[in-house]
Amino acid sequence: MKALAALIAVAALFGSVQLFHGGGGEGRTADESAQSPGDYRLVANGDEASCAVKRGTEVSHGLSLLTVTANCRGVLPGIERAKFWREQDDGTVTFSANGIDPIVTFGVADGHGYESYAPALPLLSLAASSD
Repeated sequence: MKALAALIAVAALFGSVQLFHGGGGEGRTADESAQSPGDYRLVANGDEASCAVKRGTEVSHGLSLLTVTANCRGVLPGIERAKFWREQDDGTVTFSANGIDPIVTFGVADGHGYESYAPALPLLSLAASSD
């Protein structure tokens, strides 16, 4: 009987440690995001113009490096200066040249991806590229 009680106590302890250390697999660590950068397609106003962007290594919580192809200037002038991708806790994403001041801000779109809301025009969509 004592062995059963000890086994239950060990299982409870293990479960609580997993819960408090994110063992449920729900969280994403900086190492995981650094190992899986994402390729995205930036599209203006329903496919009028598009270009490729790449979310790179996470440099701090929510802030990742960003690579924007040269032809993105045709999608939104000035976006070619963007060097950082910042993801906020509410799911919004900003691109910036300095990691702080946004050039463009995206909100989570219906389905997968993002839609821009600042600046208001042109309307941009950002979706993961399919290989």
